[in-house]
Amino acid sequence: MGQKFASNKNSIAICDRCGFEFKLKKLKSLFIRKTQTNIKVCPECWNPDQPQNLQGMYPVDDPQAVQNPRPDTSIFVLGGKSSRGIQWGWNPVGGAGYPSNELTPNDLKAEGKVGSITISIT
Repeated sequence: MGQKFASNKNSIAICDRCGFEFKLKKLKSLFIRKTQTNIKVCPECWNPDQPQNLQGMYPVDDPQAVQNPRPDTSIFVLGGKSSRGIQWGWNPVGGAGYPSNELTPNDLKAEGKVGSITISIT
């Protein structure tokens, strides 16, 4: 009993994407979402299956909350100063002067300068 197909050792085929001739064994199959598409392309036209197309195929468990958390209670020390140096900046810099300065201490100081440029043409 003979083989069903001839050898593709010297077979010439056409790339389904660009239309150029290549040896059949050099052409690669395209896969979309892990499914073969029966499209054969040359190595220059071939792209791997895109990872963003596989979204939703695999379960992702990414919990955000912690069960029974124990937060740090030593953020504020005596005198109302923050032990971590938290600064609030808005309106346009600082902004903790109204109505109360207790919860948001404001140690930010804005500083700016305007200079001049001289150009000499020779």
